[in-house]
Amino acid sequence: MSNIFLKTERFILRYLTQEDFEELKEILQDKDVMYAWEYEFSDNDVQNWIDKNLELYKKYNLGYFLMVENISGKILGQAALMPEIIDQHKYYEIGYILKKEYWHKGFATEAAKALKNYAFNNLNLNEIIFEIRPNNISSRKIAENLNAKITGKFIKNVSNKKMLHLIYKLTRCS
Repeated sequence: MSNIFLKTERFILRYLTQEDFEELKEILQDKDVMYAWEYEFSDNDVQNWIDKNLELYKKYNLGYFLMVENISGKILGQAALMPEIIDQHKYYEIGYILKKEYWHKGFATEAAKALKNYAFNNLNLNEIIFEIRPNNISSRKIAENLNAKITGKFIKNVSNKKMLHLIYKLTRCS
């Protein structure tokens, strides 16, 4: 199996491996990057993140993927397409976590568009969602720029902390 999941104009999305531990630590342990989660990962949490995604790849061929810039080979962050259960309903969610130095450069939007197209064209899904904290204005703008609309909200338990999330839904015909 190729390590590349998807290609965009400026980067590839590739499967995480155990060798990405240090890169993932840099992303997941940065309090500024993880502000919406209100939680920085421990080393054990980073390992669990890798393990969880390796399992998602086996089961669905989906999960969080590393974003690697085409020209420089630099790691920009991560982007995901993965199943999510909310109130006993199965959705497919798009997410992204970028290093600070790559914020506001269009990388998250590019990843979200590519994953949206993959979800609709390759997986033949009829809808996808974004789970976004109300105060995460940048992520909300990305979802809205793709024509996703708020269709609900729910409380998500993140590291034993109850957090309100908005559900932005994008349908195939949106």
